[in-house]
Amino acid sequence: MVFDAIGDAGHEQVSYFTDPETGLRAIVAIHDTTLGPSLGGTRILDYDSEEAALEDVLRLSQAMTYKAAAADLPLGGGKAVILGDPDEVRTEATLEAYGRAVDRLGGRYITSVDINSSAAEMDVVARRTDHVVGASDGLENPSGVTAHGVFCGIRACVDHVYGEDDLEGLEVVVQGLGKVGRSLAEELLEAGAAVTVSDVDREATEAFAAEHGADTVAPDVVYEQPCDVFAPCAIGGILNDETIPTLECEIVAGAANNVLAERRHAEALHEREILYAPDYVINAGGLVTVAKDHFGGSYEEAYAEAEAIEGRLRGMIERADDEGTTVLEAAEAYAKDRIAGADGESRSVPRP
Repeated sequence: MVFDAIGDAGHEQVSYFTDPETGLRAIVAIHDTTLGPSLGGTRILDYDSEEAALEDVLRLSQAMTYKAAAADLPLGGGKAVILGDPDEVRTEATLEAYGRAVDRLGGRYITSVDINSSAAEMDVVARRTDHVVGASDGLENPSGVTAHGVFCGIRACVDHVYGEDDLEGLEVVVQGLGKVGRSLAEELLEAGAAVTVSDVDREATEAFAAEHGADTVAPDVVYEQPCDVFAPCAIGGILNDETIPTLECEIVAGAANNVLAERRHAEALHEREILYAPDYVINAGGLVTVAKDHFGGSYEEAYAEAEAIEGRLRGMIERADDEGTTVLEAAEAYAKDRIAGADGESRSVPRP
């Protein structure tokens, strides 16, 4: 099963690590290192099965290859999972054992934060390996850079749909008021957009609306809210067979990862003439920040470089129009072209 799964997705290496003394059980997946060392976060979850953990790490590492390539970064795609109850396995001994495991990969994989792993965990991992970013002595939280990149990507989409990138009076619905969603909503308001916010935390929603003069919409009807841009900034998988027919927008562009429930939903949006900005293209500001952390650079440099998302996305939208495809397909083609160019030959990289 493992060999079949690795082969189907084109992974270079998948490593299982155990440590009987601490109980560590981890899987590190390196999808592609053509452009540089693989980078991706470490997810700590109590998976239903080992098979579920493998499926998750393979899918996520493959997506990171496309994300890094589409962001013009000298990085490949990787990901790691530590199996177990986070409250039980996030011990210093286990995390140090994991750090030793990462170090044995010799720099082919660089780890960082993800679900249930933060700067505190990376600080412990860093005791045993230099191949880590996102520790407390690194750059600031990348949320502001991610939000700025999404803001710039929205401008590219608005210019394509409406013929100008001025956001004054543009109606935007921001779903999710986490760190990125909040920062994005604030930047949109500063640009003169009319922002409506929605979050499962009703108190946070009302507080933001009162502070900034924004409108609110309940989470259960957020997809039906008429707007120019729908910006999902919360959980993934929210664009599906049920929600897409209810959308009342011209553009979908937000910070959430894996916003499409299935790949075919990019075509469903295209058929409704709704412009969809692929999530891994528009939300790449966070990856730009950790790349700066690894290769050397400042938060301010990362913030400035996130603005390049606008130009790249414009090019992908134009390519999609020229070739009669979805922007998702154009983004994948862009990433494959970069990998093929670096490799010096045509390369078949499976779709994420």
